[in-house]
Amino acid sequence: MRDKTQTNSAAPGDRLIRAGAIVFFLGAVATLVTVAPLFLGAKPFPTYMFGLSMLMAVGFLVAGAGVLRSIAAGRRQARGASASR
Repeated sequence: MRDKTQTNSAAPGDRLIRAGAIVFFLGAVATLVTVAPLFLGAKPFPTYMFGLSMLMAVGFLVAGAGVLRSIAAGRRQARGASASR
């Protein structure tokens, strides 16, 4: 049963996916905070604050890179298993 993945083991892309999710949610909060004054009729934040909204895109890309890394590791593992048969 050594070929089975342990429940507490981390796949190669797991940390990137978690980091991407955290950055994405920080960007989502920044977007809500930045856009809220526009709906509330308050004075809007300076333009550079809208740059924080780009954290959503950065987080999405980091998580996507983690998914691709995980897929690549799974393919390498599958090739290694098929070659050893």
